[in-house]
Amino acid sequence: MEDYILIVEDDSDISHMLKDLLGQNGYETAQAFSGTEALFYIEKKCPQAMILDLMLPGMSGEELLAKVKAEYPDISIIISSAKDTAKTRISMLRAGADDYITKPFDTEELLARLEAVLRRSLADSRKAKKKLQFKDLVMEPEDFKVTVGGTEVRLTRREFLILELMMEHPGKVFTKSNIYESVWNEEFLGEDNAVNVHISNIRQKIAKINKEENYIETVWGIGFKMSQK
Repeated sequence: MEDYILIVEDDSDISHMLKDLLGQNGYETAQAFSGTEALFYIEKKCPQAMILDLMLPGMSGEELLAKVKAEYPDISIIISSAKDTAKTRISMLRAGADDYITKPFDTEELLARLEAVLRRSLADSRKAKKKLQFKDLVMEPEDFKVTVGGTEVRLTRREFLILELMMEHPGKVFTKSNIYESVWNEEFLGEDNAVNVHISNIRQKIAKINKEENYIETVWGIGFKMSQK
C-alpha cells in the first residue's frame, strides 16, 4: 500500500465512497466519523494526510483542524466541505489547512489535490537533503524529482523513499526488512510483498527511459542493492 489517509466524515455514504476511491488508487485508509474518533486513530497510527469534513458531531472540523495542526503539524489536511464561501475557505487555509475542496467535488480533482499536498509535504521534509547521483540516475530530494539521462521518472512517494534510501548507501545490500521498516515505519512481519512490488515498479519506470542499464540488483536470498555492474 501507499500513503495512509485518514477520512474524517460523518456521512457514511461519502465516507465509504472516499474509502473505495482511495483504495482503488493504492492508498491505505481509515474512517473516522467524529473528531474524537479521528484523534484516536491518529494516536494509534499517524496518517500522512487527512480528508476532513467541517460539520462533524461533537468536536467540529474547525476545532479538530486546530488541534491536529498544533500537535501533529506534519499531517497534511484537505478540507472537504459543503461550505463554499470565500470567507470559510480563507479562514481554514489561514488556520493551517493545506487545501480546501467544496462538495460535491470531482473525484479526479480530489485525487490530484491529495497527490499535490503529499508531494509538497515530502519536498518540505527534504529541503536540507543534497542531490544524489548513481550512474545517470539523478535524485533531487528537495524537489521530489528523479531523472534518468535528463528525462524525468515519475515515482510515487514510497517508490521515491525506497530509491532514496538505496542511493544514499549505494554499496549496501538492503533486506526487505530494512527497506520496509525504514520506509513504512512499521515492524516487518515477513509476509508483506509490498517491497518486491515497489522495487519492480521502480525498475519498470526506469526501464521505459533506459532499458540498457541495470540500476537495482537483486542479491538472491538477501535483498537489493544499487547495481555496480
